[in-house]
Amino acid sequence: MGENIAYKYLLNNGYLMLARNHREKFDEIDIIARHRDGTLIFCEVKTIIINNSETFYDGFMPEDNLSVAKHKKMIRATNFFLAHHYGIVREDRGWQIDLIAIVLNNDGKLSDLRHYENI
Repeated sequence: MGENIAYKYLLNNGYLMLARNHREKFDEIDIIARHRDGTLIFCEVKTIIINNSETFYDGFMPEDNLSVAKHKKMIRATNFFLAHHYGIVREDRGWQIDLIAIVLNNDGKLSDLRHYENI
């Protein structure tokens, strides 16, 4: 659900969607898109579900699920992707890794969405 929400969010904000759940060796990139300014975006999506009566689940945020190991895997997958898709990056814009953190109520409705650019 979180990836679908992130996908729609990016689409509604003018991003050109290039791929979803792209696999590189043993790693995966949740969303690959191009920003309106031409920057290539590799996006990781992290989602948590909270009880409607709680502010946050035990003080845990979706961002807390992005470990150092997962960040390294994202960088590795991105490097593999770029090596196999020469010329996809505009030299004047480059690329970046973004994180979209999504909080859902236990009924599946969006409670909060935060987009961190160039993590």
